[in-house]
Amino acid sequence: MSHKVTTVWKEKMVFESDNPSGYTFNLGQSEENNDPYKPLRPKAAMLSSLAACSGLDVVSIAEKMKVSFNDFKIDIEGQLTEEHPKTYHTVTVDYHFYGNDLDEKKINKAVNLSIEKYCGVMEMFRQFADIKTTTHFHNN
Repeated sequence: MSHKVTTVWKEKMVFESDNPSGYTFNLGQSEENNDPYKPLRPKAAMLSSLAACSGLDVVSIAEKMKVSFNDFKIDIEGQLTEEHPKTYHTVTVDYHFYGNDLDEKKINKAVNLSIEKYCGVMEMFRQFADIKTTTHFHNN
């Protein structure tokens, strides 16, 4: 299986990229607060991809385990090297679950399966960064 994307220069420091699903989004950088393109910075987009990849795993596994939560978010922070090319050397991933009577054991199992087995983006990040993960439970 392969993925193919096409990325086109729009103007200034903005590119439009598609994805295999056909949707488009903007990447680049902008110094303007009201930039109509609202581009994602490429390295930050990598962190978002990591969160979405792992999040999709966790939600899918949790559904199969019949475990529920009211809300779920993932905070990720990447530390960049000082020298060029600047790359992430350390990435911290915080999983936050919200709900009543959260089944912490099953949720931890779902998160660990994503981290250790299923998330391909996580595995790619492991090739160049130290990844630290923590799971937080917020019972209402």
